[in-house]
Amino acid sequence: MDSQSQNTSLQRLQNVEKRIVRVLELAGGVMDELSNPSGPRKELVNSHCGEFMQLIKDIQMTLREEIKSACEYRPFEKCDYISRISNEICCKKLEYVLAQLDGMKQIIDEYHDAA
Repeated sequence: MDSQSQNTSLQRLQNVEKRIVRVLELAGGVMDELSNPSGPRKELVNSHCGEFMQLIKDIQMTLREEIKSACEYRPFEKCDYISRISNEICCKKLEYVLAQLDGMKQIIDEYHDAA
């Protein structure tokens, strides 16, 4: 991931953080309104709830995009996949060579037994 896309990604995540703070403020505002001794103001509760739901949708969409883009940029970063697969391939090659050597030894032994 290059520096520019990393910066924009961090900026998007910082915006998500700000939205989360705003969501908590809205939830607190609704709770305050519901606990109001004179009763909640319906318009204010509806407004807060509408904004709350919109922000939750925005947060989900942004996080989904960030996770998806992170996977696209760094599929094997900090992963031992390549070294592990290389090791397994080497082991299979060694097994194949050993099998070939055993076969050659068997043919040589059969040749000496026949002579």
